[in-house]
Amino acid sequence: MLRRTVIIGGLGATAGLTVAGCSTPTHASSGTKTGESPVGGTWQSPSATPISLTVTPKAGSTKASPAEPVTVSVAGGKLASVKVVSGRKTVSGAVQSDGVTWRSTGALAYGKTYKVTASVLDSLGAQIEKTSTFTTIKPAHTAGTTFQANAMSTLTAGGTYGMGQPVIVAFSRNVTDKAAAEKAITVETSPAVEGKFYWVTKSIVHWRPAKYWTKGTTIKVSVNTFGVNLGNGVYGSTDAKTHFTIGRTLLAVSDNSTHHTKVYIDGKLVRTMACSNGKGGYTTGADGQQLHFWTHEGPHVVLSKERTHSMSSASYGLTDPANPNYYAPEIVKLCTRISYSGEFLHAAPWNGSLGKANLSHGCINLSTADAQWVYDNFLVGDVVDVRHTPKPLPIGDGLGDWTVSYDKYGA
Repeated sequence: MLRRTVIIGGLGATAGLTVAGCSTPTHASSGTKTGESPVGGTWQSPSATPISLTVTPKAGSTKASPAEPVTVSVAGGKLASVKVVSGRKTVSGAVQSDGVTWRSTGALAYGKTYKVTASVLDSLGAQIEKTSTFTTIKPAHTAGTTFQANAMSTLTAGGTYGMGQPVIVAFSRNVTDKAAAEKAITVETSPAVEGKFYWVTKSIVHWRPAKYWTKGTTIKVSVNTFGVNLGNGVYGSTDAKTHFTIGRTLLAVSDNSTHHTKVYIDGKLVRTMACSNGKGGYTTGADGQQLHFWTHEGPHVVLSKERTHSMSSASYGLTDPANPNYYAPEIVKLCTRISYSGEFLHAAPWNGSLGKANLSHGCINLSTADAQWVYDNFLVGDVVDVRHTPKPLPIGDGLGDWTVSYDKYGA
């Protein structure tokens, strides 16, 4: 009768079979020793292949990245099962098709200790169990991520925007390691284009291509900052993603010298509008600051549309009623905003100089019919390029991203 004994050793030890007898129906002589055949040969017991197990993160790690998967791999055997737990939470995962590798699919968390238990079958079928533990990074602070259309509104995922809309990523805390943040941001476009980053503040970064987006371009943005040190112990709280599409391309050219604004859609002139832009000149504001009344020159990006908006000279710092440029609050209709400082295209039925002279405090005055058409047809992200004025639009006054050449953008 054959008898098999399974000897299970520790990790890396052999686990094999030993045979107590290997007899035939013929009786062995009294001089035959155990382990010898009756015909005099020595029988060698089979042994298992040595096993080695590799667990990542390394056992004892105290600053493991929760963004990296847990992997377990074995040499000399096969994985029967792997369990990764922290408290009552089990991290999901699966043995891969090769039978010797396990990889987690579930998310880890910051500042948690995880226990990895791996059961391995050696080459003879014996089971060995191995455990290890590691702890993930505990950040001093975490930073969330949001996507903006501009400083006044969030970007609508799946929305349609104009050709001047930059990608805007806003973090909830200051970022000191900008290179790490930029590496974590992926912008995929179809058709493919290259682009550059520009940090507006320590927590807000823009990305734009070399030229205006083309009609129908799709943009997908992924911010994979979970587990990434953004500087000074600030880590991304979660990964985030969004996407948007560029609609028809619309460019409005407002010429300060001809007093007309021409609108081009997909390269074709579709409307010419008489206008009255900023009258120019200077005055002194309530805090002693110098104020001017030109419409800023350069490409503006549409920020919002408001059916009515209360306007007053106090909104830009002019509060003295004795100043000839002062005006009290009044409700203005059909307003399309193009700068944070208060430049709009809007209805100005009181202005009798449309198409003839520049009389506004800086806005682009239009007839009610033209202002209605703008309000109905312009998208956030469309471009209004103001020309022939002496005051360039500052890059931070609205989305002035297109006021600088691509080679200097972000420099």
